[in-house]
Amino acid sequence: MPTTRFQRIVFAFLTVAITVHLFVFYNLAIAMGGMSNQVFAASRGVIGVEFLFAILLEIFIAGPLSEKLAFRVVNPREDKPYIVTTAIICATVGLMCPMMSFVATILYNGFSAEFLAQWMQKIVFNLPFAFFSQLLFIQPLVRFLFGVLFKKQIREQASAYAGERVEFEQM
Repeated sequence: MPTTRFQRIVFAFLTVAITVHLFVFYNLAIAMGGMSNQVFAASRGVIGVEFLFAILLEIFIAGPLSEKLAFRVVNPREDKPYIVTTAIICATVGLMCPMMSFVATILYNGFSAEFLAQWMQKIVFNLPFAFFSQLLFIQPLVRFLFGVLFKKQIREQASAYAGERVEFEQM
């Protein structure tokens, strides 16, 4: 969907903003023994830090690598768009989940002799939530919001693409 650098940053910002909130609530609820109003109060101290790490990791590491990994499995010129999108989501989750679980382990547990075990536990807890929330909720919502924000540009790109196809087919 995003084609320009600015659009990619906006798309990453939307994705990270939604994802970080959900994951902070999720991890705090696990740490506090369940969901309560206390989770929301405790989240204020962590969301900003996690957002900063997540946006940097997404823009500079996971975003570029996830497309490369996905395009090893699917071909965007031949495969259906939903297959390509699903492959990119899976690759992004596979990269971001361990990295952000690492950050969360430091923030919630600090460094100790149990760090590796705690990090692995966070990955095991977060991976199913990350996969299903990204695939079924977050990415559809972000794509909808992105479409609303960039409606004019998307329409212009689609008409330019249609014009190129007509020229190509006439040759």
